Formats: sequence, C-alpha cells, structure tokens
Amino acid sequence: MNRLRLGSFNLFSGRSTADGTIVTDRLTEAIEQLDVDVLAVQEVERNQPRSHGIDQTALIAKALAAHDHRFVAAVDGTPGEPGWTPSTGSGEDGPQFGVALISRRPVLEWHVLRMRPARGRFPLLIPSRPPQVLWLSDEPRVAVAAVLTEPRITIVCTHLSFVPTSSVRQLRTLRHWLAGLPGPQVLLGDLNLPGAAGRRLTGWSPLISSPTFPAAAPRLQLDHALATGLPPGSRSTGRVRLMPISDHRAVLVDLDLIPEAPEL
Repeated sequence: MNRLRLGSFNLFSGRSTADGTIVTDRLTEAIEQLDVDVLAVQEVERNQPRSHGIDQTALIAKALAAHDHRFVAAVDGTPGEPGWTPSTGSGEDGPQFGVALISRRPVLEWHVLRMRPARGRFPLLIPSRPPQVLWLSDEPRVAVAAVLTEPRITIVCTHLSFVPTSSVRQLRTLRHWLAGLPGPQVLLGDLNLPGAAGRRLTGWSPLISSPTFPAAAPRLQLDHALATGLPPGSRSTGRVRLMPISDHRAVLVDLDLIPEAPEL
C-alpha cells in the first residue's frame, strides 16, 4: 500500500484543441487512460451550460472507480464571461469552475485554502496560430488537500494565477498553510510557474521535470509535482502524457514510499 500512482491534469474544461468542443464520452475515455490512485484536476466545471451541465468531478470519479472526491469552486459563474464572482463554496446550484481531487484511496481529512486574485487586468498569451493576447481579470485561486489513510500522506491540488507576482505570492501562502498539515506532502497542479521556479520558491523536491504546455508541442513546464518530507529511500518516476483533450499534457508520477526502518 506504500505505492501510489499520482496524476495532475489541467482539464481545460474537457475541451479538445482540435475542434474546441466538450464531449462527455471523450472526457471519460481520456480519464480512463490515466489509471491513477489520486488525480488532481484543474479547470474543472460543474453545472456549466458549455459542458452540458454535468458535474465533471463526479464523472471523473466514476471513470476512475474512485473511493472519494472533492470539488472546490474558485468561481461562481463562467470564467471569461461577464457576471462571474469569487466563490464562497455555497453556490452549488449554479455554474461553477475550480479544482478537484479524486482518490481511489480512503481519505481521512479534507482541507481547503482560498487565495485572493491580483487586482486589475493582465495580458494572457494564447498559443494559437497566430498567437493571441487576451486581457483578462485575474480569478481567485483555491487549493484542496486530502490526507490519505494509507499510506498516510497529504496530496494537494491547486491552480495558481497566470499573473507571475500573484502566483509567487500564492505559492508562498500555500507552503505556509501546508506546514500545518501532516507530512509527507505532494503538491500537484498547474502552478503557472515555469521550470524550476516551484522548487526554488518552496525548497521541495520535483518528482518530474518535463515540458507540459502547450500540449501539441510543449515548451514550458507549468504542471508540477513537488514533494516534501518523503521517507528516506523513497523512489519516484515521472512522465507526461499527451491526451485527446486539453491544451496541457497530463503529469503522471509513480511514487514508492519506503517506510523508515524502526530504531533498534
């Protein structure tokens, strides 16, 4: 039970970059390919008309035959469209957008952190042909942590701001928050920070080093798996996978937790 397969996937709401549509069966088939014990997903939707009003977290949990799952909304409404508001976690009947953790292993505790957005409008480069620049308001960000029963480990999912100064601040806030949760810990998600920036800011160990964005021909690693407090001798193997949906590649990590030898 000390071996875990972890995954992180920016879902892009389930859209295909080939045709821009969200097809429920295609989303299900994509998730089934991952076959992970714990999956962190970002840009996941619930009750959104564009994704046919489904609860994507529940759909993913069913596809993985998961034991437990938790969706945490960052936004009530539809991001990028007028009228969205920061979520307080109470708008379950309306459209929502956020992150989720799905686990095949039993979860002992759930924890949620909410982080404020940067103020103003900021440029976001879209890697289309030709490239486009959109000026967008930043959104609030959230993190959800699951403390697993066996093995006892805390797995965290987040999606940080695309505004560099804000994502740095949020990662530091997240690190401070996690200091109060059980270790060891693995942080999964789209940090919107390239390469080794996450390691330098946290001091945590990267479990994968490979570009993930844009999916078709990745140049940047925005999607990460960072660990702290792993038992001595623990081993990990990380890789990325091109999926039939999303503009990000999925991150997969096989983690073998070696328990510490008892004192003699």
